[in-house]
Amino acid sequence: MKKIIFLWVVLSFFLGNYLNASADVQAEAVGLQVPLVTNIFARPSITLCGQWNYIVDPLENGYYDYRRKPWTTNGFFENKKPANPSELVEYDFDTSPTMNIPTDWNTADEKLFFYEGTVWFKKSFNYQHKSGKKAVLYFGAVNYDAKVWVNGRKVGEHVGGFTPFNFDVTEILKDGDNFVVVKVDNKREQDNVPTLNFDWWNYGGITREVLLVEVPDTYIEDYYVQLAKGEAGLIEGWVKLNEAKAGVEVIVDIPELKLKQTLKTNADGKAQFAVKAKPELWSPENPKLYKVTVSKADETLYDEIGFRTIETRGREILLNGKSVFLRGVSIHEEAPFRQGRAWSEADAHTLLSWAKELGCNYVRLAHYPHNEHMVREAEKMGIMVWSEIPVYWTISWENADTYKNAEAQLRDEITRDRNRCAIIIWSVANETPHGEARDKFLSSLAKYCHVNDPVRLVSMAMEVTSTTSGNLNRLQDNMHQYVDVVAFNEYVGWYRDTKAARNMVWEIPYEKPAIISEFGGGALQGWHGSADQRFTEEFQEDLYKANVDMFERIEGLAGTSPWILMDFRSPRRQLFGVQDFFNRKGLVSEKGIKKLAFYVMKDWYEKKKNNK
Repeated sequence: MKKIIFLWVVLSFFLGNYLNASADVQAEAVGLQVPLVTNIFARPSITLCGQWNYIVDPLENGYYDYRRKPWTTNGFFENKKPANPSELVEYDFDTSPTMNIPTDWNTADEKLFFYEGTVWFKKSFNYQHKSGKKAVLYFGAVNYDAKVWVNGRKVGEHVGGFTPFNFDVTEILKDGDNFVVVKVDNKREQDNVPTLNFDWWNYGGITREVLLVEVPDTYIEDYYVQLAKGEAGLIEGWVKLNEAKAGVEVIVDIPELKLKQTLKTNADGKAQFAVKAKPELWSPENPKLYKVTVSKADETLYDEIGFRTIETRGREILLNGKSVFLRGVSIHEEAPFRQGRAWSEADAHTLLSWAKELGCNYVRLAHYPHNEHMVREAEKMGIMVWSEIPVYWTISWENADTYKNAEAQLRDEITRDRNRCAIIIWSVANETPHGEARDKFLSSLAKYCHVNDPVRLVSMAMEVTSTTSGNLNRLQDNMHQYVDVVAFNEYVGWYRDTKAARNMVWEIPYEKPAIISEFGGGALQGWHGSADQRFTEEFQEDLYKANVDMFERIEGLAGTSPWILMDFRSPRRQLFGVQDFFNRKGLVSEKGIKKLAFYVMKDWYEKKKNNK
């Protein structure tokens, strides 16, 4: 009998371990992240925006047991309810507070203003299956590390705070009541992208829309419709299905151009085309967009697409074959008036309207991919766009996973926005220190851009100025050979001698267009005084006057994007009574009030516009 009991104990031990291991493997095997479904807002969907319950979990009790091992059961992802009054369950989403998603928790809950760590979110919803349809769960962005469960089953995870991702959850959903749980962790880590140290607020949360998207079993996953490189009379593109299925008929239709292409997919589920056409070209003066339909028998997608060419010639940037000076401004994804993470069409329109009032024909969206509404609104308003990934300051250059992370963010940025003609520049970095490992990292990203989107320009914001003698500054960076446009940040008058701009001479030894991607200085809106007193509006105004005078002496300058349109929150800016955790370099205050320097830049841009 003792032997039997012993054998049973041993068997139970191994069986228990096997079942736990199997449960864990099963949870991971359910991971159903699928390639990004593009033009998401054109597809039938159920919005999961609105009130979500949340639980703050600084010790990650809902994910790890007390030995710091991930739960296979008993985690918060189960959304468990006590089976009887005596059962111990130490969390309850349904009685927890709610947060209106999308948002960031830092501004939605004042207790979480400085919080970095884990917060769990839960949303209940109703769903009814439809024959021949899939359900794709789409997140516009979650900052930073997102782990997602549906009805207690893990569907996958995503790392990176500014790019979209989605999961096929068809087989997990049930008719009737369902729930989704998301573990969001925004802790900064050395090997992340961005890394530990950056100069903007680390807004945590589900910061963009969440949708449950309905698509056919075989659906149009992605498509591309743009002018061929340097060809104003040739539209080319492709349509890609979600599966490798040959012989599926797809149609690309641009009625206004009387262009209708009926195509058949190849063995890879992809159909390509190239057709001569004479579209009216998109430009800031005439932001023409065409209604485009991409369809197959059981699916129709509508889009608005513009056509333009962008290239360089010597030290000039050519838009539609004509030289253009980029009158720009840098913008953070900071919500005007209310602060917090901007995400909506209304936020985008406000920020870009200020840029238009400034005289801009271009914006630098720093330092990460902004929300899709921002890019589409810029396109409608006739504003060219520089779009960037957060390879910022000192990344872990020699870490292979860090590079994979950066490239994945670049891939998703290009995938989402490849049909947006407003985007003219992909930027792969900002202010990175020189070195062999950094050069290898960034050159690989630049090459990735050129291969995966050969029709747009590639740049990066360099930190490469050096004083060779006196006031002579020479631009030097090994990355010049990999980019189409050289760009650099300079803070003459703020981090360098406040009066130096009037005597500075700049030498750019590369036969490429140059953009000053950042310049400027801080001012507290409403604080007036001497032009020699830092943080007064007069100090900032004088700094801008000196800089724009200096720009007139820079040969080959193709554009500027001062730092920055609006004051934004940053934990690095701690001067009490002045900064109060805001970077004060904005031309507009966080409350929407324009500073004196705004009008200096506006006047100069008006002159630049009239000179062209």
